[in-house]
Amino acid sequence: MFEDELREQLTLARLALARAREAGDDDGVDAYRGRIRGLLRIAAHHGVDLPHEPEEETY
Repeated sequence: MFEDELREQLTLARLALARAREAGDDDGVDAYRGRIRGLLRIAAHHGVDLPHEPEEETY
């Protein structure tokens, strides 16, 4: 269940990031990049392997 929640939150953050980019919302882009990075860190800390692009780790 924890892994499913992380996957769902990551999907939502990616969608929000795309919307922020489309809207030219630089603050939103920064915020959602941070959210994605944070979710990936939480997943790694708990041994959950979430598929992601390497650049998402450095947002």
